[in-house]
Amino acid sequence: MIVLGNSESWPGIGTTASHLQNGAHGLDALVPGLSLVEAETKVRSVGYGGWPNLLGNMEFDASVMDGTTRDYGAVAGVPMTLEVTRLAKAVLDNLPHTMLVGEGARRYADELGFAKDPALLEHSKQVWWRKLEEVMSDEQKAAFPNTDLAPLTKAITDPEKVRDTTVFLCKDSQKNICTATSTSGWAWKYPGRVGDSPIPGAGFYADSRYGAAACTHTGEMTMRCGTARTVVLAMKLGISLDDALRLAVSELQELESGYIGGVVIHAIDAAGKHRVVNVGCDEEIVYWVWTPELGQPEKRKAIRAEDLMAGQMEVQS
Repeated sequence: MIVLGNSESWPGIGTTASHLQNGAHGLDALVPGLSLVEAETKVRSVGYGGWPNLLGNMEFDASVMDGTTRDYGAVAGVPMTLEVTRLAKAVLDNLPHTMLVGEGARRYADELGFAKDPALLEHSKQVWWRKLEEVMSDEQKAAFPNTDLAPLTKAITDPEKVRDTTVFLCKDSQKNICTATSTSGWAWKYPGRVGDSPIPGAGFYADSRYGAAACTHTGEMTMRCGTARTVVLAMKLGISLDDALRLAVSELQELESGYIGGVVIHAIDAAGKHRVVNVGCDEEIVYWVWTPELGQPEKRKAIRAEDLMAGQMEVQS
């Protein structure tokens, strides 16, 4: 068994590990762990601690995928809903659809009895408005919110850490490999922007026969490349985990137009080996991993893409 999570998975990875040790199916272990991350205000990229869009509204995205059946459920742009991962699993479990968005997703949450959550921290609201004030003219301030928003997208900068996603990948005791993701998306995003987190093949993909991958940071890039699917498909074709990641990294590095930023790829193979790769992020990237042998979740450093491409590290287990 294994659980792999990004740097901000710390509030819930231990809970997920406990559920796996008690024999839970992968998805039934991942969702409770991610729900704890969504409720943790110290995590600034997801749930209650996340950042709003340009209008000051929170919009949440999430997904779950069962690698054994390849069923998945997702929601995007959901207002007033912190436990969006649990909502995404309800889509998978109960509906003939795979994704709900916006007010439709919130309507389904109402039918399920989800609370309407006060999703914007006062601190986040204050930082949001200060940032907008820096990039708006007096005329725009006077008209806001009835002003063109596209010119304000230059506010998409990094006051703390605004492009991350919480990703969990696991292999359970029955060898099911699953993924779950949750995010509030980019801070100061244009309203309605959806990144890679709820998009299968881009922000995540799982196939219990071969492995799984999930991505964080610049989703606009991984959607263009189908990064998560690239990793898993390469392993299906008999390529090793490291070589599969090298292929995915090379595809990302080929991009020259559009918005270019950093990407972090988290991946496991069917044998339970794992790798986390920092592709173009200036800061040091860390992640969390748990296996029964470790006992407790452990924080580790991701490998930089340059080192991976040079073959300077062995796959970790």
